[in-house]
Amino acid sequence: MNRAQSEILFAEALKYIPGGVNSPVRAFRAVGGNPFFVNRAKGAHVWDVDGNELIDYVGTWGPAILGHAFPKIISAVQAAAELGTSFGIPNPHEITMAKLICQLVPSVQKVRMTSSGTEACMSAIRLARGFTQRDKILKFDGCYHGHADCLLVKAGSGALTFGHPDSAGVPASFAQHTLVVPYNDVDAVKNIFAANQNEIAAIIVEPVPGNAGLYLPRPGYLEFLRDITRANGTVLIFDEVMTGFRLARGGAQERFGITPDLSTFGKIIGGGLPVGAFGGRADIMDYLAPLGPVYQAGTLSGNPVAMAAGIAALEELLDGKAHEQLEINGAQLEAGMKDAAKSANVPMQFNRCGSMFCGYFTAAPVHNLADAMHSDRERFKKFFHAMLDAGIYLAPSQFEAGFISTAHTATDIEKTVRAAAQILRNL
Repeated sequence: MNRAQSEILFAEALKYIPGGVNSPVRAFRAVGGNPFFVNRAKGAHVWDVDGNELIDYVGTWGPAILGHAFPKIISAVQAAAELGTSFGIPNPHEITMAKLICQLVPSVQKVRMTSSGTEACMSAIRLARGFTQRDKILKFDGCYHGHADCLLVKAGSGALTFGHPDSAGVPASFAQHTLVVPYNDVDAVKNIFAANQNEIAAIIVEPVPGNAGLYLPRPGYLEFLRDITRANGTVLIFDEVMTGFRLARGGAQERFGITPDLSTFGKIIGGGLPVGAFGGRADIMDYLAPLGPVYQAGTLSGNPVAMAAGIAALEELLDGKAHEQLEINGAQLEAGMKDAAKSANVPMQFNRCGSMFCGYFTAAPVHNLADAMHSDRERFKKFFHAMLDAGIYLAPSQFEAGFISTAHTATDIEKTVRAAAQILRNL
């Protein structure tokens, strides 16, 4: 596959942008080689600057649940932009977005917009600390909640991909109140609470972790987290930046029947534009300024163009038909990939939840980060590049989830499975 123009652009980018990219995982360091540059995207496909067409399973890392350049979103963006791209003054779109989020996610009684998922998670934790008047938080290794200082402790995603779970530049004192345990380990959580009685302000968790690949909660695990936080006066925060509005209309909390105290969102609610949000119980949210003592602000929070794009996206999800299609697409891909691996006699765990997925090259089930680390990353690198050459774009890291959209057709998925079957036979 010719990538001459991408190579030229990357060489130029290296002169002016650290690593040539504006988000580390895009650099392809985890898989080797250089990244390609995209010229345009439509539906489930992207076209690079060299004219190569690819079936896209990254979906701008989650937001493109309806596919790229969805007509209603494009029209909404155009209409909003014509009236002004930013005001710094309340606009009606903010209320519509807030009402939609509260309608779709019953645990959210009030919501505050931000400009990124990182800001949403950082703000939710500050709010939980202010509300409980406690300092410590509990997170799970391999779960990524943005790059705020206190959260870059055994993080997943890009930090994990590069082998440095803890970022340089974060003073130890900033992270000293962050407790970390393995995901899906009940006893570890019990022990942490026993050792830190009346000190833990919040648990923050990806209900379905998607930043170390993808693994699912064991039956009863999320219920356990809800029970132990409630019993200890600890705020339960669901980080649904990835899973929100994707795994169901009401996110993972609807899919698993759990009611957290606070939730964070991003990606889909921006329709592809930068956005984030956090919300939950009204009594907690009212601790935010200007009503309460917890300060949070943002010049572009509630940006009218981003709100218009997100409203258009959420309105397409209201009748549930999109999620029905996503389940069909996901099941087709899962069945095909498992059959392909079995036929090729290649050990693979293909984890899927709705329209999120990850294939690990390991014979053992993957329930947490330690299990994921047993995956054969060298085999993944070869598989990734072979799939890319076949016109299939997967996330360029073993430790990232893949995303399916309503724009993926049965033909797209069949082509993907056929390519994987042939490649796996030669791995």
